[in-house]
Amino acid sequence: MTTGAALSSTSASPTARQVWTRARDIALAAVLLLAAAVALAVIRSDTHHGRLDPRSADPEGSRAVAELLADRGVSTRVVTTLDQAADAVGPDTTLLVAVPDLLTRRQQTLLRASFAGTGGRAVLVAPGAASVARLAPGVTADAAAAGADSTLAPDCALPAARRAGSADTGGVRYSTTHRNADECYPSDDLPTLLRVPDTSEGGDTLVLGAPDILLNDRLDDEGNASLALQLLGSRPHLVWYLPSLSDASAATPDEQRSLFDLLPSGWLWGTLQLFVAAALAALWRARRLGPLVPEKLPVVIRASETVEGRARLYRAANARDRAAAALRSTTRTRLAPLTGVPVTQAHALETLLPALSAHLHGDGQALHALLFGPPPSDDAALIALADRLDALEREVRRP
Repeated sequence: MTTGAALSSTSASPTARQVWTRARDIALAAVLLLAAAVALAVIRSDTHHGRLDPRSADPEGSRAVAELLADRGVSTRVVTTLDQAADAVGPDTTLLVAVPDLLTRRQQTLLRASFAGTGGRAVLVAPGAASVARLAPGVTADAAAAGADSTLAPDCALPAARRAGSADTGGVRYSTTHRNADECYPSDDLPTLLRVPDTSEGGDTLVLGAPDILLNDRLDDEGNASLALQLLGSRPHLVWYLPSLSDASAATPDEQRSLFDLLPSGWLWGTLQLFVAAALAALWRARRLGPLVPEKLPVVIRASETVEGRARLYRAANARDRAAAALRSTTRTRLAPLTGVPVTQAHALETLLPALSAHLHGDGQALHALLFGPPPSDDAALIALADRLDALEREVRRP
C-alpha cells in the first residue's frame, strides 16, 4: 500500500454543481430574509418620513404651508440645533418648535430663556406635560385623553381663530393660570389652542394641541390653512426648529450617556430574547452526550476512497507523523500472524522484532528503524517509508 494515490487529486472533491445544490436552500432563505427586512424598513420608514418638515412633500410633511407663507412674503428657515434656534429669535421672528418633547430639560430651559422677552412669537406644537411646564410657564397639559373629535370650533375672541373658523386642533388639552390668555378650540371645556401674551415686550407664546393644521394632507380641511397662515405669518421671518438627537446641546459633560442608555428598553429585551432563542436552538440541535452508537452505513464506501480521504486530511494538516504511525501500525498488524505472533502482541517491540528477524534472517536494527522508527521529515521520506513497508510485507509473504 502506498500514499501516492492519497496525494493525488481524486473524484472526492465536490463539483460546483454539488456545492450549489447544497447551498441553494440557505442562499434562498438568506435572500428572502433580506428582502423581508428591506420591505419592512421601507414600510416603517414611510410612516413618519419628513414629519412636520417644511421641505417635505409627504402627506405628513409641511411643505404646503411653507410655500403659502412664501407667497405672502414670509421666509422660512429650518434649523436643527438649539444654538441656531436661539440665535435666530427676535421681534420680527416666529419660532416654531416642531417636536418639543424631543428636547432635554436643559434644552427646554435654555430655549425658553432665548425667546422670552424678545417680542417675537413662539409656537409649540403639541408639547407634553413636562415640556409645556418649562417652555410656557403657567400652562399645564391635561393628563386625560383628548376627545374623539379633532375638528373643533374656535369659541374665543382671538381674531385669527374667529376668521379661520373650525379647525383640526383636537389633541392635547391645556389649562393656564394667565388671566389674559386666549383659550380657543375647547374640547370638554379645556382649550386645545392657547395664546399667552408677553406683556413686557409685545411677544406671545402659542401652544397648539395637535399638528394637523400644519400637515400637507390636512391643510385643505376646514379652516386649517387659514389658521396656520395667521399663526405663523404674523412676522416676516419664520424659524422652523426640528430638534435633532445629534445636537451637541442635548447632553452636558455630567450627563453623558452610553449607547445602551440611548436604546429603548424594548430593543434590549428583544436582544436578550434572541440570545435565549439561539441558546435553546443550539441545545435542541446539539448532539446528545454519551457513547457512540454504531450504525450501518446507508451506502458501501470503497476502501480506496476511505484511504484517499484520510490521506487528503493528513496532507491538509501536514500530519506526516500520524500518517507514518498509521502505516506502521497497519503493517505490524498484518505481519504478526505471518510470523506466528498473536495480533495482540503485534505492537510489542520485544515480541515482534525477534520473530520477524528469525523469519527473514535479517538485521533486527534495520527492522526496528523501519517499523518503530521516528516520523519522516518530509513528504518524500513519507513516500519512501510506505514503499519500504510494502516491500517488507511482500518479502514476508513470499513462499
